[in-house]
Amino acid sequence: MIKNFLEIGKIVSTHGIKGELRIEPWCDSPQFFAKLKELYFDNGKTKISISSRPHKRMIIAKIKGVDTVEQADELRGRVLYMNRDDVNLPKGEYYIQDLMECRVLNATDKREYGIISDVFKTGANDVYEITDKQNRKFLIPVIPDVVKSVDVFSGEILIEPMKGIFDDED
Repeated sequence: MIKNFLEIGKIVSTHGIKGELRIEPWCDSPQFFAKLKELYFDNGKTKISISSRPHKRMIIAKIKGVDTVEQADELRGRVLYMNRDDVNLPKGEYYIQDLMECRVLNATDKREYGIISDVFKTGANDVYEITDKQNRKFLIPVIPDVVKSVDVFSGEILIEPMKGIFDDED
């Protein structure tokens, strides 16, 4: 199911005494996060204005109207959301949240292997974790030889598995 508001990070602590926050980003990079000027609390219900900067693997952020360490501390543990309409993804890139629970099918005979249960970023290429109906887990590399098409709107990913990934492959 495609959601309009996507989880993008979590407030983990305060930073300094002027209401700044330390945020753990849940996106590709802190630099991507820092480009966003409007975020949301409560799954998109409460809009906030934010300015932020990357700091190592974290984000240091200032939310408009949060000016003291006490106000910032009250926000600890809150999840931040972004509006998908605020970002244009390049063709062939997807939000991980959109991939989750997509059905993985054989590109040739449409046999179902399971659903996407996790996505790992390995550096060279992503890896999809597939969980089948028996709760077995399989890993497939996200490379053109294996992943033939991704349609997050229909919830289907077509693959041509490499030999040895699934028990019944030759």
